[in-house]
Amino acid sequence: MPRSLLRSFIAASLLLSASVAQAAEVKVEVLQSKLDHPWSLAFLPNNQGLLITLRDGQLRRWQPGEGLGDPIVGVPKVWAQGQGGLLDVVLAPDFEKSRRVWLSFAEANSDGEAGTAVGYGTLSDNMQRLENFKVVFRQMPKLSTGNHFGGRMAFDNKGYLFIALGENNQRSTAQDLDKLQGKLVRLTQNGDVPPDNPFAGKQGARSEIWSYGHRNPQGLAFNPANGELWLNEHGPKGGDEINVAHPGKNYGWPLATWGINYSGLPIPEAKGEIVAGTEQPLYYWKISPAVSGMAFYHADTFPQWKGKLFIGALKEKNLIELTLSGDKVTKQTRLLDDHGERIRDVRVGPDGYLYVLTDESDGQLLKISPTS
Repeated sequence: MPRSLLRSFIAASLLLSASVAQAAEVKVEVLQSKLDHPWSLAFLPNNQGLLITLRDGQLRRWQPGEGLGDPIVGVPKVWAQGQGGLLDVVLAPDFEKSRRVWLSFAEANSDGEAGTAVGYGTLSDNMQRLENFKVVFRQMPKLSTGNHFGGRMAFDNKGYLFIALGENNQRSTAQDLDKLQGKLVRLTQNGDVPPDNPFAGKQGARSEIWSYGHRNPQGLAFNPANGELWLNEHGPKGGDEINVAHPGKNYGWPLATWGINYSGLPIPEAKGEIVAGTEQPLYYWKISPAVSGMAFYHADTFPQWKGKLFIGALKEKNLIELTLSGDKVTKQTRLLDDHGERIRDVRVGPDGYLYVLTDESDGQLLKISPTS
């Protein structure tokens, strides 16, 4: 049996076998409110607080006992329309030496068409300025009118930067290797292309590409159990997915999908749920929760969470707890059902607590722990 077909049967069996538990009780502490559509957070070392991006273009520092600081100056101008704006924030692996802060954001051209851009600046010692910001990557061509930017970033243990990019709501571009829509890309810490990227030096393909056929990735995290890079992405109406990103692989969109169009009709380009030459998701939801930020729990603080995967849900307005057995999802539990807000990001803090951002005009920073 071809590998892609075998994985499809595995994925289908995982979907059916993963039981959905009732909402679990957790302790929720509101650390900060009045955040205008926060998108991402990153923890500063040595208990210096954390950085939070707001979609309108602000980068703010939050500290326990002191709250939210003034906007950090030196942030690039962002295109804050539709789903666009200031997106992810990630510290460089050598931050304590370099003080580099990486940002992803939406950027438009003179015609009003936008794409995802990525760059870095140096955070001043007083945490008030981002100095000498340099854009090192731009999604080309610019095709978005406000949708599907992706923007999640993650560094691996060798210092390579992965950037997940949406297809700008231009479905077919996810299959075009000469475009950066619907791709996962891999760069060095200086924004260069590693020579061992799967499409490096190949005619008609962008050398930045690591994998392709993605729709709108919203979560990106390395699995500490095996070092694999997992990403989640929005399907259309149905078909939200979790994929394991392998070099050079095609993850199907829009040729293969477990969802349909918002009109209720099939996706025009789709050839079915299972299509030869494309990878099946590790897991998918037939009814989309609208997945967002994603974090593996590997701390020792709460042993009952060890090895679990947490994913925010925008449409369902809750936090999804997934129990894993290797690459198999065996159980789903919904957290924060009572909170009733869109969950944009989730991270594991240095203290082992979960930290969550809610995507609202009066968004919140939440600190979460199990009750038992």
